[in-house]
Amino acid sequence: QVQLVESGGGSVQAGGSLKLSCTASEYTYHMAWFRQAPGKEREGVAIIGPSTDAAVCADSVKDRFIISRDNAKNVLYLQMNGLQPEDAAIYYCAASRMNSGFPWCHRQAYNYWGQGTQVTVSS
Repeated sequence: QVQLVESGGGSVQAGGSLKLSCTASEYTYHMAWFRQAPGKEREGVAIIGPSTDAAVCADSVKDRFIISRDNAKNVLYLQMNGLQPEDAAIYYCAASRMNSGFPWCHRQAYNYWGQGTQVTVSS
């Protein structure tokens, strides 16, 4: 069982930045960040494979959010710049040990989830 623990959430003003971290109990093949705002479905934000093959899932975060990982430390990061009120949500770290066949931006591609960290953005 892979344990994932997120940190780094908080409250910022519009235009500000935050860096989220997710510490995994072991190395995992694919990792991702998802987010869920009140009343909305959980959506993929960004994904990253075993090395540096990263991609964003949501066009709204392109050129503002950067996903990265430190495999030596089993830590996943999400650098969020230019935060807007619509970015406010609970952000979840997700991981998978194998390719499930689902697209990597789809929540069903992952079977390990963190508890989430709240991001609040004021205008």
